Amino acid sequence: MNASAAADRSHPFFSLHEHGFVRVATSTPHVRPADVAFNRDAILAEVRRAHEAHVDLLVFPELCLSAYAIDDLHLQGALIAAVDAALAEIVAASASLSPVLLVGAALVHGSSLYNCAVVIAHGKLLGVVPKSFLPNYREFYEKRWFASGKAVRGQSITVAGQNVPFGVDLVFASEVLKDFRFFVEICEDVWAPTPPSTLGALAGATILCNLSASNITIGKSDERHALCKAQSSRTSAAYVYCAAGHGESTTDLAWDGQGIVYELGECLAQSERFALEPQLCIADIDCERIVGDRLRLPTFADAAELAGSPAQTFRTVPFRHAPVRGDIGLQRPIRRFPFVPNRPEKLDADCYEAFNIQVDGLMRRLESTGSKSMVIGISGGLDSTHALIVAARACDRLGLPRTFIRGYTMPGFATSEGTKSNAWKLMDALGITAEEIDIRPAATRMLEDIGHAFADGEPVYDVTFENVQAGLRTDYLFRLASQHSGFVIGTGDLSELALGWCTYGVGDQMSHYAVNAGVPKTLIQYLIRWCADGEDFAAEAGAILHAILDTEISPELVPAGADGAIQSTEEKIGPYALNDFFLHHIMRYGQTPSKVAFLAWHAWHDAAQGQWPDGYPADRRVAYDLPVIRAWLEKFLRRFFAFSQFKRSAIPNGPKVSSGGALSPRGDWRAPSDARAEVWLAELDAKVPLEG
Repeated sequence: MNASAAADRSHPFFSLHEHGFVRVATSTPHVRPADVAFNRDAILAEVRRAHEAHVDLLVFPELCLSAYAIDDLHLQGALIAAVDAALAEIVAASASLSPVLLVGAALVHGSSLYNCAVVIAHGKLLGVVPKSFLPNYREFYEKRWFASGKAVRGQSITVAGQNVPFGVDLVFASEVLKDFRFFVEICEDVWAPTPPSTLGALAGATILCNLSASNITIGKSDERHALCKAQSSRTSAAYVYCAAGHGESTTDLAWDGQGIVYELGECLAQSERFALEPQLCIADIDCERIVGDRLRLPTFADAAELAGSPAQTFRTVPFRHAPVRGDIGLQRPIRRFPFVPNRPEKLDADCYEAFNIQVDGLMRRLESTGSKSMVIGISGGLDSTHALIVAARACDRLGLPRTFIRGYTMPGFATSEGTKSNAWKLMDALGITAEEIDIRPAATRMLEDIGHAFADGEPVYDVTFENVQAGLRTDYLFRLASQHSGFVIGTGDLSELALGWCTYGVGDQMSHYAVNAGVPKTLIQYLIRWCADGEDFAAEAGAILHAILDTEISPELVPAGADGAIQSTEEKIGPYALNDFFLHHIMRYGQTPSKVAFLAWHAWHDAAQGQWPDGYPADRRVAYDLPVIRAWLEKFLRRFFAFSQFKRSAIPNGPKVSSGGALSPRGDWRAPSDARAEVWLAELDAKVPLEG
């Protein structure tokens, strides 16, 4: 990186806090049963370590000041006093440290002892949350020592000489970082049929925190994951869970120190389990995305209303803290290919599901039409290849011969021998009815009829020249469908619909059923590779499918130049990898252009960092710097918002495939065809630097 680029990293664009992120961590410090001074020092050591890591919110285990598994010692006066004194020292020490702290402690209120989470920020004790549900079964015996806090609301408690809010009705809200609002519950609370954090989320908390001392048994780690995943998904929130670890008493139990961070049902980070040394499990939570997701889910607001509008009855505890500004990196997994399956352990199942959504949609349409054939244009490119193998599988499942499919390759003025050869090889390998129609004579006649310069021998390769070819191909397919009592299978994909990269009307925008309309280009590439390497198609067409994957993406409508260079789609509209990234974050989450650029930069600026989809070719693992990302994002915004909607408003039926969304005007996306892009372009210009 040169000096000017390095200097640009001081731009606010590179600060995660500018984009609505909050850095959270779980910590499993060293612990000794009933040794409060030792535990206090161990907690402060972890706080300092979290401070150096620029953590905003730090969650400790349940009862970490005294240790959890100390039984009747919880009721000893000397221990209770020591815990109170230790909290005062932690509060004082926190004044110069950045994290907001959630510390587990047993505290007296009235005539009862409560299992509590103590919230501390920047030298102040903010409030105390008692545990609602006390386990009193099998190995647990908490009702022997503690009172339930499930009914504690609107009260206050004196801790370390300070009188602060006390109850299960507290939402803690940052005055510094917008949307940083958290709620606290303790261990068993999330195991309850009605976790307190559900109301906390409905009251406005974006981050739900759980201080836990859950002991470990076989399979319990999976149970915790399931609970945290479900709660974060159900409440449209982040869930931060921290369990007690090594050092707790093993008289009858064992501990693994599991830390987990989930956001909207996705695991962002988890700690090493059974570690001997303290663990910091760090993740950057996108609070802005959480708030945006709730705006798009009326069910969330309906649930809040049904619950009595907790935001009106819960108490908000404001706090100030000192988050670090500037570039501190981004600690969260960012998928380079958000539409592509990324779970190695379930890769085959995810690809199977995506592929068969298309197959099932096509089967149902075929059954309902009573057609005698399926008609499809085969170019030797990615989209028609994928549509063809979907059609082949639909025939197999319906017990129809693959000759039911009528495939036509239709060479034009720029069709290469390589793609035409691949088209024929693929049709032959799959055993469909295959024919060839040379569209050049008809195209020449049409160009002559309309007085186009190409008909007079001039090398004019404009949009009209391209659309004449694309339109004729579609026209032939529709007439062939009439002739053979069939219907036309569309081949255009989701990426092309987003960019308007299709010929409207009598062109590749139109068909009788668009099987690829919900599948972006990056997913199509991945699914073809999955089919090529799998059992179903590998033997007959695997090598051909790989050859098609290795072919330059081109509409092949303009003849090669004098240097032999062919028409390149990605040189015109940008890399599909970036366009699909932009599409996902804008369509699914409505994120601002500057945030999309920030995420894209972190995902793509270093090819050696982060994960690539399983099996992704090493020679295609490229990087994009910020100027390149910015330039293509600007073009995407112009095409997506101001140019291509009229094409999407008239698209044929086709199945939605990904939770990332689809662009059907009858489904995920509704927009006016005459909108402008200035709002998005202005935000991009104002907040994204030209270099970095």
